[in-house]
Amino acid sequence: MDLAFEQGRPASIVIAGASRGIGWALVQQLLLRDDVGQIFALARHTPEGGWPDDVRLIPLLGDLTEELVLDTLAASVSGRCDRLDMLINTVGFLHEDQGQQPEKSLRQVSLSALQRSFTINAGIPILLAKAFLPLLRGKHRCVFASLSARVGSIGDNRLGGWYAYRASKAAQNMLMRTFAVEWQRLNRKGVCLLLHPGTTDTELSRPFQANVPEAKLFTADFVAERLLAVIAERGPEDSGQFYAWDGRVIPW
Repeated sequence: MDLAFEQGRPASIVIAGASRGIGWALVQQLLLRDDVGQIFALARHTPEGGWPDDVRLIPLLGDLTEELVLDTLAASVSGRCDRLDMLINTVGFLHEDQGQQPEKSLRQVSLSALQRSFTINAGIPILLAKAFLPLLRGKHRCVFASLSARVGSIGDNRLGGWYAYRASKAAQNMLMRTFAVEWQRLNRKGVCLLLHPGTTDTELSRPFQANVPEAKLFTADFVAERLLAVIAERGPEDSGQFYAWDGRVIPW
C-alpha cells in the first residue's frame, strides 16, 4: 500500500502503545517496509519476548499519562529526527482485572472512573499532539492517527452503558477534531484521523468477546493492516474525520 511517504527520504514514525496489541502489530508491519527509516516505540513496558532486532526500531519507555514524561520522550525523538511522517496512538483503557469495569447502569458511575478514563483515552492523544507538534509542522505529508471506538459515537449510541469509556472516546474525538483545525494552519498536508479498529482480540476486549460473532473478532495483525490501508487512502481533505477499519465514516 502507498502511505505516500516522501520518495528518497525514509519515514520517521512514532507508535504510542507499541509494546502490545494493535500497537505491537503496527510496529512489526511497518518494519517490513523499505521506506521506513526509524520507528520510535513509546510504551510503558518492554513487550514479552523483547523488541525486534532492528536498528530502525528505537524503544522509548515511560508513562504517557505524565505530561513531563511525554515532553522528555518528544525531546528524545526530536534529537534523532527533524520531522515526523506519521504518529499513531494506540493507547486506550476500558477495564482492570481487579478494578474498574464498564458501567452497566448509572448507579455504577464514579468520578474516579471518569477521571481515569478521560486521562488515558482523551488526555494522552491530545498531549501527544502538543508534545510532538514541532515535528508535525511544515510542508510535508504527515499523519496523526489515534484509535477511537464506535461506542464513542454520540449519534450511534443506542444501547447506553459504558459511561466512562463512551464519554472519554467522544471527548478524544472532539479534541482531535479541534487539533485538526489548528494543525491545518501549521501544515496544510497534515492528516488527523480518528480510527475505529473493530473488536480486536486483545486484553482490552477479551472479557467482552462472548457475544461477538467469529467473523467480527479480528486479530491485531488484521486490524493493523486495515488501519494502515485506511490511512493510505486519506488525504488532507479528510483531516479531522472518524473512520472505521473498513474505511466507512462513523457519525460523531
